[in-house]
Amino acid sequence: MFCIKNKLIIGYGNNDRQDDGVAWHVIKELLDTIGYQITDLELSDLQDYRTVDKDLDVVFTLQLMPEMADFISNYCKVCFIDAHTGNQNEEIHYEAISPLFQQSPFTHHLTPQSLLSIAKSLYHKQPDAVLLSIRGYEFGFFRTLSPQTQILVKETLPILLNWISDNI
Repeated sequence: MFCIKNKLIIGYGNNDRQDDGVAWHVIKELLDTIGYQITDLELSDLQDYRTVDKDLDVVFTLQLMPEMADFISNYCKVCFIDAHTGNQNEEIHYEAISPLFQQSPFTHHLTPQSLLSIAKSLYHKQPDAVLLSIRGYEFGFFRTLSPQTQILVKETLPILLNWISDNI
């Protein structure tokens, strides 16, 4: 498959609902770790795509939207980062995912698999994709993570760095 860009990290969730925004914290930790200089103003608005280097872009968004199918179809690889509430056995769940349209009872809920399915249907392209899901414990109206999930952010970083360097 011809790709215009190499890798994209899409973190999504509600940053105002504690652990639901864990992906934002993972992206921030990643940017700090690799030495990417970002101002506080830029950090508060990661909803704009950021080119970290010639091979990596990052974004954080409230939710996945069908309109993103066009954008992701330009990448060779995409890593989706989200919180989970214990529906996975592991506190940090990592899996390769494939296009699969999934209907949702919620009007504003689109899975990464469904987004890949839209990209495949409309653009006849789909990136190799993985889902990195981190256990959330508290979902109150705060911008800080629970202590348990904060620990998991640090544990998630080596997995993400391995994905970036093509080691997994």
